[in-house]
Amino acid sequence: MREIIENLLKEENIRKNLSDLRKLIKDDGALGEAKALLSDKKELLAAFLESEDAKTRKNAALLIGDLGMSELADRIFAAYEKEDTRFVKGSYLAALSQLDIPWLVPQIEKHQKLLTETVITDENRKHIEEEQREINKILIKYNGIKHHTPVLEGVKAEVLLMTNRLHREIVRRQVPVKDAKIHPLGVAVKTDNIKLLMQIRTYRQMYFMLHMDGFLSADAREAAKQLWDSDMHDILLRMHEEADPFYYRIESTADGEYQGRVARALDQLAGGKMINSPNDYEIVIKLIPTKDGGFFPCMRLGTIKDDRFAYRKNSVATSIHPSTAALLVELAKPYLKEDAQIMDPFCGVGTMLIERKLAVPAREIYATDIFGDAIIMGRENAKLAKTGINFIHRDFFDFRHDYKFDEIITDMPVRGKKTRQEMETFYERFFDKAKEILAGEGIIVMYSNEIGFVKKQIRLREEYRLLQETCILDKKDFYLFVIRYEA
Repeated sequence: MREIIENLLKEENIRKNLSDLRKLIKDDGALGEAKALLSDKKELLAAFLESEDAKTRKNAALLIGDLGMSELADRIFAAYEKEDTRFVKGSYLAALSQLDIPWLVPQIEKHQKLLTETVITDENRKHIEEEQREINKILIKYNGIKHHTPVLEGVKAEVLLMTNRLHREIVRRQVPVKDAKIHPLGVAVKTDNIKLLMQIRTYRQMYFMLHMDGFLSADAREAAKQLWDSDMHDILLRMHEEADPFYYRIESTADGEYQGRVARALDQLAGGKMINSPNDYEIVIKLIPTKDGGFFPCMRLGTIKDDRFAYRKNSVATSIHPSTAALLVELAKPYLKEDAQIMDPFCGVGTMLIERKLAVPAREIYATDIFGDAIIMGRENAKLAKTGINFIHRDFFDFRHDYKFDEIITDMPVRGKKTRQEMETFYERFFDKAKEILAGEGIIVMYSNEIGFVKKQIRLREEYRLLQETCILDKKDFYLFVIRYEA
């Protein structure tokens, strides 16, 4: 590093030495040393911003940004304003984004407006988009994003309730409006009352449908044009009290390069009305791949607060999603009775029990788990849900109680590292233990991906009768079983 700096002092091969120094700082983590060695050489670096060589000016600005030399910010901004070489201008802004520059924000806002009025050509498109991206980064850093208030009633909208594809009909039947139909991804609903839909617990997320001819192109620039020509921006204006700008991110399983190109092109087309901000946003544009290589676009409004599962403050890696738990309870509802005494032997953070209690009133509810942290988290979740659940840190197979239960409801543990024989023994023990704690005509509501073990135990035991078997996730063989214990 010292040799590189000596070469810079001699003004030898400046462009390469600036680049090598930046690389050394990033690769070797030598930022602290570089700052110490260059702390009294700020004027030298600033002088390189005046070089006749464009790449030298670019590397000098980026190095100043890497070193966090905010005292040189005005020099960088002045260089940016007088720069004629388009590919260098974005680098000045990238450097400024790393510095402390609140006093420059008003001037940068003026340049943002000028950029939206710039004529885009094939030659300047890439560099204009880079400038826009860096300016947005700076302005969001200091101004934050503009927040919007949603309009939930009185505005017509078409939304998609994404849900389990095998049980879309369950959700459709719960929709309290007439205009609801099955869609390949869930249930499509036309409504002017979003609040009503927020009471349904069996869908995972709500997206707004975007209307355009066909699917979104695999060509990023064309895709951006399709999005901007759709009713996307009109929906945003109608569904919010405040106007532009709207800050968004693009979400997709497509490669990040495609998403980035779409966002950059969309920002340019939107002219400041929509701004890509992946880390601070209110709008999610979701692109779902289609079989022909295109994308189905829809939009989630983060401005609409989804409080359906607000109780779920805590979760663990194995926790069931609350919308799935709500779906299981809805499917099993014909077999659930009011004021039942209920037990969940593998409760986790209590999601299954909470959704069960919210669907049908219960009398006494007990929950056991060997994972102590889950018990603590479950107690907090249950308190937030205002459901009285007795959480006990104990192995289910050692659990004892004075009276019998009317119902066992549980998300069975997955096999994990257990062998097949160990898992079979586990299910055998479960059905033995269930007999001890269930009252006559008691019900087991079980979510499991071990269909073979479940059916084998029922087949071997006359006291159990399978009432319902419903596939929930066919690719992973997860099923809902409703079993009656006939003592």
